[in-house]
Amino acid sequence: MSDEDYVYDEESGEWMPASELAERRAKADQVEVRDAVGNVLQDGDQVTLIKDLDVKGAGQTLKRGTLIKSIRLTGDPQEIDCRYDGIKGLVLRAEFVRKRS
Repeated sequence: MSDEDYVYDEESGEWMPASELAERRAKADQVEVRDAVGNVLQDGDQVTLIKDLDVKGAGQTLKRGTLIKSIRLTGDPQEIDCRYDGIKGLVLRAEFVRKRS
């Protein structure tokens, strides 16, 4: 028998090891972000734009096929944070990008 502490999980109504409950909560906190074709995106991935996008405030248009390197997930399943030359604080909708393999 294990020496691990057991805690009561109010959601499931069960007693379980503390490490298992922490693991369940960590999984629940993770947001799954998918690109336009359904690929799961992660921090550091490279993506390609699938549509021309006008960038508000920058007076610039990002063309279809533009490569965006090293994205960061924002916690919102629809948005990714990225950097592009000359544009600070660029946030793109996941529906307009495709993961580059």
